[in-house]
Amino acid sequence: MSADEPATTPRRTSLTGRAAILALVVCVLAISLAYPLREYLSQRGEIGDYRAQVLAQQQRVTSLQKANARWKDPAYVKEQARERLHFVMPGETSYIVLGPHDSSDPNARQDPQLQTDDRRPWFTDLWHSVEVAGR
Repeated sequence: MSADEPATTPRRTSLTGRAAILALVVCVLAISLAYPLREYLSQRGEIGDYRAQVLAQQQRVTSLQKANARWKDPAYVKEQARERLHFVMPGETSYIVLGPHDSSDPNARQDPQLQTDDRRPWFTDLWHSVEVAGR
């Protein structure tokens, strides 16, 4: 070595043994906490889903209780019998139009109680099934 060259000292690494152990401990903690944290977050999501299901079921129960209360009213039962079953009071005359409606509006709605989607009354389907069963 010449006098002009400075003496090189061995370069010391910035990572000491303590820092390596600290990094290892932090990694072990991160790995050991990752799974429980993931499970916690997924369970929180499931709890939110179940709460939404419970709320929807409670709303359904409420609507069914209202429907049940309506059916306990005799006036409502009478109204439904008139609309759905075409019942009439004594002395009344009921008319049911079986043909297509004479309407200039092609988008006019027909009564869904009178005809099905294929535009046949329900008793036609019933009679057809009886004929098929008889063959």
